[in-house]
Amino acid sequence: MNWGIFEGLLSGVNKYSTAFGRIWLSLVFIFRVLVYLVTAERVWSDDHKDFDCNTKQPGCSNVCFDEFFPVSHVRLWALQLILVTCPSLLVVMHVAYREAREKKHREAVGEDGGRLYLHPGKKRGGLWWTYVCSLVFKAAVDTAFLYVFHSFYPRYTLPHVVKCHIAPCPNTVDCFISKPSEKNIFTLFMVVTAAICILLNLVELVYLVSKRCREGLAARRARATGMGHCPDGATSSCKGDDLLSGDLIFLGSDAHPPLLPDLPRDHVTKTLL
Repeated sequence: MNWGIFEGLLSGVNKYSTAFGRIWLSLVFIFRVLVYLVTAERVWSDDHKDFDCNTKQPGCSNVCFDEFFPVSHVRLWALQLILVTCPSLLVVMHVAYREAREKKHREAVGEDGGRLYLHPGKKRGGLWWTYVCSLVFKAAVDTAFLYVFHSFYPRYTLPHVVKCHIAPCPNTVDCFISKPSEKNIFTLFMVVTAAICILLNLVELVYLVSKRCREGLAARRARATGMGHCPDGATSSCKGDDLLSGDLIFLGSDAHPPLLPDLPRDHVTKTLL
């Protein structure tokens, strides 16, 4: 599998990520993907060939290996890394969709016709929800795979000797795993890095939600402060200020106005109710 493709695609995620997201991405590629490519595949390359049982019964070693290793570590890790990086690709695709829509809008109305998105890569609106959902999905995937690993291999470790009594083995036989200590070290390393990635996702999620809540409270306080400064006799002027600050009414135009015009006074007609 060519992991360089994923590295090239995900490299653009840094532009749209927070500091926690950049740390997560660095951790994934340096401590998970590179370790997987350089060492893990080689360590587990001979796991079936060097799985020895003290019997010559045909088929006994195969059924015992399948009993104790239902899914290979490297295949589970490959599936985990693919699933955990896909949400980041969705964020990049969402930004690309916004940029393409903005480009079409400019071609249709011209450079002076306003903009749909002031900053297409800024986490606002639907892009914010896409980013938040990607964090939840990544944390859920890593958590699910940690549970699966623990179910297949209790305490994430491999014993040096396993006892097997499955047909066609004539009796209880001892089977020996190749390089169990080395495999345990790499397994625990991958488990720890996955747990750190889950923690980073949760911290980033809390950061984004708390930031959005603070911005909402600040906007409410600003509106409440603006309402409090209006005298009783100046209600109409305050309404006018509110209207000029963003509550725009479009009249006498058949064409749909731009969402974020650069010069609102050139494109709208304002009226006081």
